[in-house]
Amino acid sequence: MPSDGLWRIIRIGTVGLFIAAVGAGLVAGDSWLWVAVEWSPPAYAGFYTPGDFFAPGGFDTATTVALLVAAPVKAALLWLILRTPMPGALDRREKALRRLLYLAVAYALVLGYPIEMLPDAVDAAFQFALWAAIDVLYLLVIRWHSRVLRAAAGVMFAIGLAGMADDLLDELDLPQLGSGAVLEAVLMLGGVAATVLTLVGQRRDGRWSRGTQAAGWLSLSTVALVLPLNLFFARLPVDTAAVLVVMDAIALVGTVWLAATAREMPARKMPADSRPADLPPARRHATRIAAAAVATLPVIALVHPEQTPHLNYTGWSMGCYDRPRFGDLKPAQRDAAFLCRARSTEGGVTPMFPDSLSDQQVLAYGRALCRAKDRDEQQAILTRAGSARPAWGADPWDLVYVCPEIIGVTHPELLRSAAEERAAEASYVAEQNAKCPDPWPRTRGVVQATATYFLFADGDAGYLVYDPDDEAAEEAVERATDRAYDGGTLVGVAGSAALVGHIEDIIDLCLTVKAFRTAPPRRTAGWDQVTEVPIVSRSGTLTVPEKEGGDVGAGAPMPNLAIAGKGRYRLRVYVRLGDAGEEHLVVVFPGASRKRLTLKR
Repeated sequence: MPSDGLWRIIRIGTVGLFIAAVGAGLVAGDSWLWVAVEWSPPAYAGFYTPGDFFAPGGFDTATTVALLVAAPVKAALLWLILRTPMPGALDRREKALRRLLYLAVAYALVLGYPIEMLPDAVDAAFQFALWAAIDVLYLLVIRWHSRVLRAAAGVMFAIGLAGMADDLLDELDLPQLGSGAVLEAVLMLGGVAATVLTLVGQRRDGRWSRGTQAAGWLSLSTVALVLPLNLFFARLPVDTAAVLVVMDAIALVGTVWLAATAREMPARKMPADSRPADLPPARRHATRIAAAAVATLPVIALVHPEQTPHLNYTGWSMGCYDRPRFGDLKPAQRDAAFLCRARSTEGGVTPMFPDSLSDQQVLAYGRALCRAKDRDEQQAILTRAGSARPAWGADPWDLVYVCPEIIGVTHPELLRSAAEERAAEASYVAEQNAKCPDPWPRTRGVVQATATYFLFADGDAGYLVYDPDDEAAEEAVERATDRAYDGGTLVGVAGSAALVGHIEDIIDLCLTVKAFRTAPPRRTAGWDQVTEVPIVSRSGTLTVPEKEGGDVGAGAPMPNLAIAGKGRYRLRVYVRLGDAGEEHLVVVFPGASRKRLTLKR
C-alpha cells in the first residue's frame, strides 16, 4: 500500500482536481460540466436528454441544478473514500480482501467506463469473478460468531452470484439460469439480504466503526429511494438525466462503505491470546470446499432441465434489434439470427413459433422447413409445431440462416454481406441509369441530371417535384396527389408540390430534369404528352426524391431546380414511350403565370 504521505497527496490532489474540473465545466459549458461531475463522456447525456446534446439550449434547468448539487456531494463522498488505510497487521486472507475491495472501489470510480468499452461479456465476467472472490473472503475474514449467520450469509452471497452468473450467460449467448419477474425479484431480494447480513457480521465482528456500518445501511437505503425518486421526477417536466445524476451521486455511498470496510480491516483486533487456534489442514481443506460449494451449487441448481425450453432469443431480445445479413455473421451466430426472426413480433405480427418450444426444437423445425417441397408441406410442418400462423409458411430470407446450402442455390443474393449487397445494388442502379439517354442532349440546362426513377413494384402513383423544405410540404404533397387521382391528369399540382404520374403500369422509368433561366422552346414533336403547370418554391428548393438506401427514388443525385431562389416557377413535363421504356423530361424555369397548359396529349 502507498505510504500515508503519498496517500494524503493522492486524496487532496484527486478531490482538488475534481473541484477544479467542476469550476472549469461551469465556464466551458454543459458538455464539460457533465464530464466533470459524471466522469463519463458527454455523449452519454444523449441517452437521457431529448434532441441533440450539443443543441444551443443545452441542458434543462433541472439537469443543470442536479449537476451543481451533485458536485459538492460527490466531492465530500470522494474525500471519505480516499481516507488513509489504518495501519496494522493483516493475515493473507485479510490482505487479499482489502486489495479486492479497493479494486471494487477503483472500478466504481475510474475503471468502470474503460471496461465498459470492452465487450459486455468481459465486463460481466470481471464483475462475477471479483465479487465471487470478495464474497468467499467475507465468509472467511469476518468473525460471524455464529455458524447459522455465516451459513445464511453464504446462501445470500450465492443467490447474488447466481444473478451475476445469469447476466454473464446472457452476454455469452448461453442458456440462462431462468427468466421471469419472480426470479428477478428473488435475485434482487437476495442481494439486499446479503448486504444486511454482511452489516450484521461487521457489527458482531467489532472491527468496523459505527460510521462504516452507517455507510453500509445508507447504501442499502438507496435501493428504497429508486421508486420515490422516479415517481417524484415523473411528476415534473424534466428529463431523466436529472434522475440519473441524483442516483449516480447517491450510489457513491456504497463505494464509501466498501472503501471504509477495506480501510478498517486491521482495526480493533482481538488479543493474540484470545484468537482461535489455527484449523488443522484437513479442516482448512474442508472449509475451502464448502466455500466453493456455496458459490457454485446454487448456480447449478438453478439451471433448467433439458425438457424446459430456454428462450435465449425472442423478438425483443437485445441481440435481435440488429438485423445483420447472412454474410456478416459467423457460423456460430446464424442460429441465433434465425431464432430472432422465428420469434419476432415486430409490427404486431404473430411469431412463427410458440414460446413453448425450446431453441433446439425451433432450429430443428427450421431445418425441416428448408427441406419442404412447397408451401403446403411448410404449412403441415408449422401446424405440427403449434404455430399460430401455419398458412404463412416461411420465407427464404429467414431460412437462409439455418440452411444456407439449400436456400443459396435458388437465392444466392441472400448469402451476401451488407457490403456485398451495397456493391451489388450500386452496380445494378448504375446499369439501369446507363440505359436512360438524355432526350435533349444539345440543350443544356443550368443544372440537369438523367437517371432511372424506381417506383414501388406493386404500383406507384408517380414521382414528386417539390420543395422539401417548405413547412407545408406534407399538406402540399397530399393535395397534389388528390388532384392527380381525382382529376385523372398526368400532373397534379398544389402549391410547392407536383405529382407526376406515368402512362403504363411500370416499376421504373427514365427521368431527365433540367432547369433554365428562361422558358426553352416547347419542342413537343416526338412526345406523347406535354403538360405545363405552375409551382412555387418557398425555401428556394425544388427537387426530385433520390433513392437513398430505399426502394423508391431517383438512381442518381437530383439537383436543385429552383435556380432563381424563392419564387414562382413553371414546370413542364414531357412523357413518351420509346425504346428505353417510358421516358420523362421535366423542365423548370422561372415564371409567374398560374395557368395550366396542355401542350400535347
